[in-house]
Amino acid sequence: MFTFLAFFRFNTLRRLIWSSFLGMLIDLQAQTISPVLAPHADQVEIALDRAFDFLISTQNPDGSFPGEYGKSAGVVALAGMSVLSAGHTPGGDRYGEFINRCIDYVLQQQNEDGYILTSNGRDKGLYSHNISTLFLAEVSGMMDPEREPKVKRGLQEAIQLIIQSQGIKKRPGHEGGWRYTPRSNDSDLSVSGWALMALKAARLNGAMVPEENIEAAVAYMLGNQLENGSFTYQKGNNNGRITLTGLSVLSLNLTGHHDSPEVQRALVYIMKNYRKIPKSELACYALYYNTQSAFQMGGQYWEDVGSWLYDYYLPLQQEDGSWGKNAAGKSSSESKTPVYRTSMIVLSLTVPYRQLPIYQRDETIDE
Repeated sequence: MFTFLAFFRFNTLRRLIWSSFLGMLIDLQAQTISPVLAPHADQVEIALDRAFDFLISTQNPDGSFPGEYGKSAGVVALAGMSVLSAGHTPGGDRYGEFINRCIDYVLQQQNEDGYILTSNGRDKGLYSHNISTLFLAEVSGMMDPEREPKVKRGLQEAIQLIIQSQGIKKRPGHEGGWRYTPRSNDSDLSVSGWALMALKAARLNGAMVPEENIEAAVAYMLGNQLENGSFTYQKGNNNGRITLTGLSVLSLNLTGHHDSPEVQRALVYIMKNYRKIPKSELACYALYYNTQSAFQMGGQYWEDVGSWLYDYYLPLQQEDGSWGKNAAGKSSSESKTPVYRTSMIVLSLTVPYRQLPIYQRDETIDE
């Protein structure tokens, strides 16, 4: 299938970077990384502290959270990534212990076949599995000696399941993608986007993920683009969505297609519609992907979207540090789990910090 050669070949370097230069990086963020962030830097830092206090105070001893989806491994993984995104690392202080509990919980939900599925957590199959896999890929190389081999083994098994699921014989037009269950014969763009990001993150960590798997996923994604530049949930569905368009632009950026005509067409659509995100069905999901994609493109794209992001979403933070239902758009699963909403908005606010490894490396690392 594939092998994990030198899986942690970046680990020593990553530890040195994170431990020795973390303070310097955070101090210089507003000044050197993103001028768009600079006017809001102090307010963002205060908002992050309040958000993390909320997450820590609501986390259960086993690492899960209250709420309808609080036991989902995917939601726990997003909470862990949100704290990572501000430069905190596993272990050590209260933030580090929070991340450790998230890691332990995700690993405890993994079955013998590598499937990360919480039976009582309202998990949506591979959707949650792919997010959890991405989280494990992001924390690998930062762990203590006891957890590191567990994360390595869990990540390897999780990636194997993703690749095996992609190889299932699909219906015409669905090849190269993923759906909610490992043996589905169809695909959807939402699940496939998280799967592609998980594969990419693992590959950047040294995993020998075959190029053909990445290429097949990209081909499936491009097959879902409409004439107006937007992307749709499944091929044949003519309802383009801002959520999936942001997802696709980010994924195509991370796989070296940032100059492609497909991305340029999608950006035109995004810039016409990003202010409608708060009214979309999955507003926090749309915000996450569109802010990430705008920052990756840089220039006027990030200047416009980033400025709007901070002006609009910082005032929506609740007294308890969370982001309430007013940040969740239309009534949906997002409105039922404040931990999810808070984590996704934090991941959007911190995009200029460039602390999550997958967002600070370009395609040349594979060479």
